[in-house]
Amino acid sequence: MYGRHGFRFGGPWNKGFSCDYPRMRRGDIKFLLLEILKESPRHGYDIINGLEGRFRGYRPSPGSVYPTLQMLEEGGYVTSQEIDGKKDYTITDAGLKLLEKRGERRFEETPEMRQAFEVKESLGKLTVAAIDGVRGADEATMKRIDEILNQARRDVYSVLAES
Repeated sequence: MYGRHGFRFGGPWNKGFSCDYPRMRRGDIKFLLLEILKESPRHGYDIINGLEGRFRGYRPSPGSVYPTLQMLEEGGYVTSQEIDGKKDYTITDAGLKLLEKRGERRFEETPEMRQAFEVKESLGKLTVAAIDGVRGADEATMKRIDEILNQARRDVYSVLAES
């Protein structure tokens, strides 16, 4: 279940708190893969990291990247060769032509998405600080951190009630 900005906060234990982030339109992933391969040949994990660096908050899953790379290779848009145990992909002339034919339609981050990502990053930092704070802490410290977190939650609900 994804919320208003399409990403989920927390790990597998967190099933309900999320934001609604627009998913990549069907077929767009192939163009993103071709765009990043246009810069230089890369292996799959490097492609995933490159896309994450380019589009803050968007990290494609290996389950969407590798089958798409295979489809692009079967279509003649990329080639691959194994180097040091990793499959490196290179865009072909046909891949370049496909990108050119598509034109300039890039994924763009909206102001709302940017704000949601900033909140997610802040929440992540708060989580790390709270976990670090209670690790090996005495009872008084843990109680104080719990009070701070509960007050923060109440403050957030207060802001939501005002809007």
